[in-house]
Amino acid sequence: MSSTTAFGVTGMTCAHCVAAVTEEVSALSGVEDVRIELVPDGTSTVTVTATSPLEESAVAAAVDEAGYELVR
Repeated sequence: MSSTTAFGVTGMTCAHCVAAVTEEVSALSGVEDVRIELVPDGTSTVTVTATSPLEESAVAAAVDEAGYELVR
């Protein structure tokens, strides 16, 4: 059974940002789908579907690797 969780991410402004975050988060174990609602210069919503609930710290690390910040 899949688990879907939405995360807020700041600092994203364009399609390149979306691609970078999608690539890093998609690389996490169990991730099946990543959808991003881009809000330039605001808090974008990153919705992640995975085979089981993800650790927020793992998602935060992936977002950080892409150069952005998870809003807690």
